[in-house]
Amino acid sequence: MRAAYPLRNVAPVAAAILALTLVACQSARIGSSVPVSVEAEAASETNIESLTAVIQREPNNAEAYNVRGSAFGRAGKYRDAIADFNKAIQIDPNFARAYANRALVHRLNGDTRSAAEDYNRAIRADPRYAPALVGRGNIYRQQGQLGLALADYNSAIQINATDPQAFHNRGLAYQAQNQHQQAIEDFTTAIGLSPRTAEPYDGRGLSYLALGDARAALDDFNEAVKRDRSSFTAWTNQGLALEALGQRQKANAAFARAANLNPSYQPAKDGMRRTRG
Repeated sequence: MRAAYPLRNVAPVAAAILALTLVACQSARIGSSVPVSVEAEAASETNIESLTAVIQREPNNAEAYNVRGSAFGRAGKYRDAIADFNKAIQIDPNFARAYANRALVHRLNGDTRSAAEDYNRAIRADPRYAPALVGRGNIYRQQGQLGLALADYNSAIQINATDPQAFHNRGLAYQAQNQHQQAIEDFTTAIGLSPRTAEPYDGRGLSYLALGDARAALDDFNEAVKRDRSSFTAWTNQGLALEALGQRQKANAAFARAANLNPSYQPAKDGMRRTRG
């Protein structure tokens, strides 16, 4: 257990911490529900053409449509992705993975209602399909239904205790309830399961910051920006920790980096204004 350090300059950053507590990663990844390996290269035209060739040879292969749908989703071709998931489900009406992947595309399109319906269908098709439970839990969490979200994350973890996304998202739910010690434990587990991922470091840092341990928070935000140099939220959070420690010049540089990455991100601009000069 790290010792808690008293926050300096706590009044100026308290509101910013509260505003950012729920900004820890809420991203969704196309293909994360698919057991087939679908790497970033899967979104390439060459790979999609290869998958199309498989479908032409095996037009009733639901898994082939599901994998190509995931590739379309990674490429941002959501209409094509949904069409492939529709076809996979038409071939196999109990295809839980296809329902979950279609739900994810609906969610990325902002259609939360359709996403929730598809996660429910996936869970009915396979009550032990953990990614669908995590996906539905994410919708509950974002709607503020934290009890339901935690129930889904708990079920997912009981089914698969090695899924870093389940622990990370449960940590976000605990964080939203101000149960920061439980959140820290879950983020730590997620880090152990996926040490190269930036988001659990960012989430854990926010909970350390909320508990007044700015030094531990800074360590985590440093690790987050090492893993994802393009994360404007992680740079902003690093600025908050530096500001809390009284390192205003370094804080301003971190806020400026965040604002450069996302010029419309208000917390970064507010941080720059607070630490200017």
